Amino acid sequence: MPKNLFTRRFLLAATALTAATTMLTGCAGEGSGGANAAESKTLNIDFATYNPLSLVLKDKGWLEATLKDQGVTVKWVQSAGSNKANEALRAGAIDVGSTAGSAALLARSNGADIKTIAQYSQPEWAALVVAKESPIKEVTDLKGKQVAATKGTDPYFFLLQALEQAGLKASDVTVQNLQHADGRSALENGSVDAWSGLDPIMAGAEQKGAQLIYRNLDFNTYGALNATEDFLAKSPEIAQTVVDAYQKAREWAGDNEAETAAILADVAGLETPVAEKVILERSNLDVDVVPGAPLLKVLTAVGPIFVESKDVDSQDQVDKALNSLLDDSFAKKADSAKIKGS
Repeated sequence: MPKNLFTRRFLLAATALTAATTMLTGCAGEGSGGANAAESKTLNIDFATYNPLSLVLKDKGWLEATLKDQGVTVKWVQSAGSNKANEALRAGAIDVGSTAGSAALLARSNGADIKTIAQYSQPEWAALVVAKESPIKEVTDLKGKQVAATKGTDPYFFLLQALEQAGLKASDVTVQNLQHADGRSALENGSVDAWSGLDPIMAGAEQKGAQLIYRNLDFNTYGALNATEDFLAKSPEIAQTVVDAYQKAREWAGDNEAETAAILADVAGLETPVAEKVILERSNLDVDVVPGAPLLKVLTAVGPIFVESKDVDSQDQVDKALNSLLDDSFAKKADSAKIKGS
């Protein structure tokens, strides 16, 4: 064989071998990457302006710092209301979401596989609101009126309870089902006569002249931190870290109220005095992280309203949900010292 032909064939063979080796190495690398990707985890968790502790956690990065060692990435998803948090939980878009206690019970009553694993506040975040010059002065004046409220949330159930206490039925008003921010806009542009508002949006409207005609702390349910049952079963260590982090956020917020208000003001686009009103006057963050008897008491009171308003088919569904909603095992072990950061 001529020398130059041998050399050419040798070079072609060597090139082919190199290419094959590179391909195999690449495939092996891709396989390892795939395995690593499968092993890695993402915590999908919400933040909401009605949940100041979630804003603190997101701002401080404590979850990211603590979960990094476990190979867990944190993805924050904003919830515009309890109803939206529940939708995201049902769809699997988030693993952990913050709602009002009433909204958590409603979702569980209607078959959502969620558990309340912690409490984050005992707020006075809902009230009945009218425009500055409105002739409406009390709840009885709402008869025959248009009222904005976000169904499936505390302000909606606040409205129903307020009507009942005033001797009115839900049918005595026309409820415009609008998301919280849209409810404020509808009130301000005159599309509705009243709005069952939610802080901090409500505090912003109040600063602009809106009037709170009816307040009742007892008609506000606790802030409930909820998780899907699938997430709790598959990732109990991550769930515990979340609850530990909430405990750290609670302790920090208690020692840093002004900075907590500043964080809220920044995220919600509020002026500092408005955010301070929400944090200092209408957000009791110093509550037991363990969801227990106090939460069950308010939920037991609001449960029958679900059936009366036809949001749930039967009281039996509500009772079953009341008996299965709370999982206090994580909150009872809450330990802020396990969370990294200062």
